[in-house]
Amino acid sequence: MAYGQGYSSSENQSRFDRNSSYNQNGGSRYNNEKSGNGFSHNDRRGGDSSYRGGSSGGGGFRGGRDNSRGFNSNNGGGFGQRGGSGFNGGGRNYDNDRFAQLEAPTWNLDELPAFEKNFYVEHPNVAARSETHIKEFRDKHEMTCFGPDIPRPVETFEEANFPNYVLSEIRKLGFEKPTSIQSQGWPMALSGRDMVGVAQTGSGKTLAYSLPSIVHINAQPLLQPGDGPIVLILAPTRELAVQIQTECTKYGRSSRIRNTCVYGGAPKGPQIRDLTRGVEICIATPGRLLDMLDAGKTNLRRVTYLVLDEADRMLDMGFEPQIRKIVDQIRPDRQTLMWSATWPKEVEALARDYLKDFIQINIGSLSLSANHKIDQIIEVCTDFDKQGKLVKHLEQYLGSEQHKTIIFSATKRTADSITRFLRQDGWPALAIHGDKAQNERDWVLDQFRSGKSNIMVATDVASRGIDVKDVRYVINYDFPTNIEDYVHRIGRTGRGGSSGTSITYFTQENQRQAKELVSILKEANQNIPQELSDMTYNSRGGGGKLF
Repeated sequence: MAYGQGYSSSENQSRFDRNSSYNQNGGSRYNNEKSGNGFSHNDRRGGDSSYRGGSSGGGGFRGGRDNSRGFNSNNGGGFGQRGGSGFNGGGRNYDNDRFAQLEAPTWNLDELPAFEKNFYVEHPNVAARSETHIKEFRDKHEMTCFGPDIPRPVETFEEANFPNYVLSEIRKLGFEKPTSIQSQGWPMALSGRDMVGVAQTGSGKTLAYSLPSIVHINAQPLLQPGDGPIVLILAPTRELAVQIQTECTKYGRSSRIRNTCVYGGAPKGPQIRDLTRGVEICIATPGRLLDMLDAGKTNLRRVTYLVLDEADRMLDMGFEPQIRKIVDQIRPDRQTLMWSATWPKEVEALARDYLKDFIQINIGSLSLSANHKIDQIIEVCTDFDKQGKLVKHLEQYLGSEQHKTIIFSATKRTADSITRFLRQDGWPALAIHGDKAQNERDWVLDQFRSGKSNIMVATDVASRGIDVKDVRYVINYDFPTNIEDYVHRIGRTGRGGSSGTSITYFTQENQRQAKELVSILKEANQNIPQELSDMTYNSRGGGGKLF
């Protein structure tokens, strides 16, 4: 039965048996869990064959694409499809007229099936805390909240009142307590409100929205043939989308929630097959998703939980027209969650256009700032000095240790040159940039993540959305073109509460950014070299060259 035509009593049954009502005897909304596997008799998906993950591709970075057919397969493929500024297709040169025929539906809320989105029941421990305690907790964790009737933060996983099928997955991984964004973000997301979360990368944002999404899905009617996803997560890059998929797969496993990852630079066939079979969660980059919508391979009529992850990066990459086109395809009474590392006016404008009466949580300052757990070292030098300094720093900080290190360069040519030089010198370096084929980029990332090669040389575009744990050092061989990218680069280390070190080579050609860099260093209580301070004076018009 097509969505929008109503459901029979059995079709309107949620994924979990609804014989137990929500809030029964004042209890949790999750009292409707059923013993055993928890699935009602009309779950049509049946056997395990629907859930087979793909096996890995062939050996080496030219090992060919993965020919498995599981919903979680990662297929190799060509590089870019659209030729825009982003390596996942789309970007600033995107041809928006291409999707002019994809018209926004005319929504009549009175005719749309109702859906459940408020699942939050405040834990007694949370309710018992004084306003003074709540304020002290928020101040301690640098939380700033905006909006009416904001739920109180939780301090443990149990206080979030997640159902057992979610809590069991959390316990398996041995997490001690929620991160700051999770403590406040979970009650906000579970309450069904539109919300904005602003926090640094690596702060735990993915779990802040993915766990509530699983609860949301399990309260909705089962997918019917021809239905699109219930949860849509938009991300700026293929790498980030795949990382989100990994988390969704991990925590949705016990509920047998299916997902797919839709991105450019990979064959469309497996992605179309997943969408046709039906998935509860679709993680997508904007350009490839518009391809699928335009070709009629999926629809967004069932989407009631929309996530815009790294919204600031998506706008930086020129995806705003595509985002607006996509959001217009979704029913207006959906729940929308926007996540961003910064809060520029462009992101704020998008939020005001598409979020209704939203509440907001900021972790840390809204002004651009670096993670205080990162030791920032600035070396003022010439371009000629960089190579020697790089070897010196690798010997000083790595030595015989196998700490993961990312080296950032301004161009693809420089990335290849650095990699070649380091490999000739005996360092296990690999490069990742836009000219590399997708399967080669995948191989490089796998080698880096596994520690088989602990040095990765990258450009900014190729590194966007990459989240690798245990990166100890970041070296800015070339300073980026803007201070935002500097903060984003060094944020690859110091994640999850750990410490890290960044080393930056700053030349006379970077002088225009000296003042902004000094501001970032001061805010984080870092050492400021005298040569860099002199540059801030010179950039205001005084003095001459340093070199």
